[in-house]
Amino acid sequence: MELDSADDSVEPLMESLLSESPESQSSANNISEHEFSCHCCYDILVNPTTLTCGHNFCRHCLALWWESSQKNECPECREKWAGFPKINILLRDATEKLFGDVLQRRRAEIQANPKISRSLFAFQRCFGSQIQHFTLNKQGFTVTSLIMPTCFQVVVLVYHWSSGPVEQHDVLITKAVSHWTPEEVVSWLENLGPWAQLYRGPFQQENVNGRLLLMLGEEELLKSPYNIENPAHRRVILTELERVKALGVKPPQNLWEYKAANAGKSLFLLYALKRSPRLTIFYLYLFDYSETFLPFLHTCCPAVTDVDQSVDPSWQQWAEFLVKYCLLPYQLIAEFAWEWLAVHYWTSRFIIVNAVLLSVLEGCALWRLWARARIRTLPRMMWNHLWKMLTQGFVFALLWPFVPQFVCNCLFYWALYFSPIINIDLVVQQLIHPETAPL
Repeated sequence: MELDSADDSVEPLMESLLSESPESQSSANNISEHEFSCHCCYDILVNPTTLTCGHNFCRHCLALWWESSQKNECPECREKWAGFPKINILLRDATEKLFGDVLQRRRAEIQANPKISRSLFAFQRCFGSQIQHFTLNKQGFTVTSLIMPTCFQVVVLVYHWSSGPVEQHDVLITKAVSHWTPEEVVSWLENLGPWAQLYRGPFQQENVNGRLLLMLGEEELLKSPYNIENPAHRRVILTELERVKALGVKPPQNLWEYKAANAGKSLFLLYALKRSPRLTIFYLYLFDYSETFLPFLHTCCPAVTDVDQSVDPSWQQWAEFLVKYCLLPYQLIAEFAWEWLAVHYWTSRFIIVNAVLLSVLEGCALWRLWARARIRTLPRMMWNHLWKMLTQGFVFALLWPFVPQFVCNCLFYWALYFSPIINIDLVVQQLIHPETAPL
């Protein structure tokens, strides 16, 4: 009897609880709507993604934040997250049960917005490629596994070029003209071109040394025993004599001689041309006009008629140069290297390939700015880049005299021969996943 009375008392209680459940559920929904909101869009979480700091955001909101800021940090507390943010399955299922209708409406709005779809795709691609790269790193098949062999090859190259025949040309570019021997004068004459072989005999016969070379003029070259009657040959010899008198040494005539005579400048130009070709060429115009800039311009933009490289270029040459300078600066470098194929066979090819790769990377960067509607930020980015390059150049000029020559040679040959290998990987990533590259 007691059990029956107990059952009778429980049934009304359960009925009362069931009758109150809709009100309790509605109150729970009212409370949970704020608790399940995203702190970016202040709406119900769609595909809630939990960061390492514990904050939750809609996945598309996190993708939009990442694309605009280019930072892996929480939009609320600014703490950086690690790894690839995952969707919180428990939280997603809870919002599905509580706010199914609202989520269905929001998903339709998100799918209809192309900007959100593009950001989500870029977000997924970027971090998905990072995970794949990390997996390949663990297996040891990435480009980084080549660092040690590459470093070894750089050391071998430095040793080869430091002790090989390249350095044999360094004597005349560092030795004063007044101290040249007759053999060195003949060597200087032969470097002017194959035609200079015609006048080798008279210079040897007269035993012309550095002091006598500086005394030669147009009248002496016309008279016996030199008898240089060809006006073009005579003009070239006189022009080179003027350059030798002005410099006091032999001017560099190829890449290795230029590197030996201007070790710090060659290393600076090699790295600066990659980062900022227009600023570097402008630097040559301001501070190295006659010795480097004029030969560079005459080689890349030759005149219709034969013009000596020491003469100022014509307005047609300036117009062609300025167009290429503004639009395709790396093409100027490739054209310059192309003209030196006979002297630097493999080195010129490395430079040409690297110039093409850098042109592709620059074009991809401009395309990303246009596609992301951020082309208006280009002036600000150019100013920041200019300030950065000027600062780095100033620091380099201060620290250069204290850096060991062997270290500089390693950096020089690394940038010259192995930068194209790195740039190939960058170009492949840009072409396969253009939307994932940062600005």
